[in-house]
Amino acid sequence: MIAAQESITAKLCSFARAYHSNTGRNKIFDDYLAYDLMGKEEFEEIGQLIQNDFELAGASGNEGFETERIYPKLNRYIAPIPLSRIAFAEQKLIEFAGRYDKSQYVICGAGMDTFAFRNDDPKIKIFELDHPDTGRYKRERIRELEWNIPKNLTFVPIDFSKDDMTQELLNAGYDPDVPTFFAILGVSYYLTLPVFEQTIRKISQLCRADTKVVFDYPDETTLKADNTERVHTLAEITERLGEKMLHGYSFSEINTVLDRYGFEIEDHETPQMIQQNYFADRDDGIKAFENIHFMLAYKEDRRAAGSDFA
Repeated sequence: MIAAQESITAKLCSFARAYHSNTGRNKIFDDYLAYDLMGKEEFEEIGQLIQNDFELAGASGNEGFETERIYPKLNRYIAPIPLSRIAFAEQKLIEFAGRYDKSQYVICGAGMDTFAFRNDDPKIKIFELDHPDTGRYKRERIRELEWNIPKNLTFVPIDFSKDDMTQELLNAGYDPDVPTFFAILGVSYYLTLPVFEQTIRKISQLCRADTKVVFDYPDETTLKADNTERVHTLAEITERLGEKMLHGYSFSEINTVLDRYGFEIEDHETPQMIQQNYFADRDDGIKAFENIHFMLAYKEDRRAAGSDFA
């Protein structure tokens, strides 16, 4: 049975990437290592969870699931967000890294992210930040698969509720003077605005070289009664799985936070733009969520002005 204290929503996202890679036509994003990293047992567990209408009780890796019973629910409620946001984020990362002789990529809440093993650019130093338990589980899976851990990958165990991200990154070898790309994906849904702002503040204080931050966020319509069935159902699913959506942000709120810490918006993809860029003319029922936005913000090199760590 799936343990309720684990991040089930993160596993649903991994499942969506793995399932899409294995079976999808006209792929939005091909995470061809996602299934291997999950493993057959966990893949089957999450498939059963979807089949059982997202009820934790009864899911077991010893049984399979029926594709025709999960396909509509997966494509309607789960797949659209993780597939399009990782496509957006990694495209922006590759463009960023291509501008420099060396760069850093910090993944906040890395979970079962596979970029480090798909990446063919050794000049990108990768820091995966995640809870110590999640990190141990991932490293165990890597050992079982007999994958070689790339020399440019550093695992950074961190409890975001207790540990200081700035200090943990510095202790792990992060260099504030190297251009850095931060990814904060699938996180803002479960944070109040002040808590999300703290993360932006820490990134701003930490970095001296060129910096970009990519994240996705639910807008202010998210928890309103007149929103679409799909938006409300996804919120109900995540709450049932122990991860309640706390807030929807307006563009003005996001812009104010970014501006306060010296970031400027480089790219803001609205739901309509995400639909056009990733889901146009598809016949599998995958469509952009009506309330989800992608954001890329940048802060230029400020080494000449000096910097303090707070």
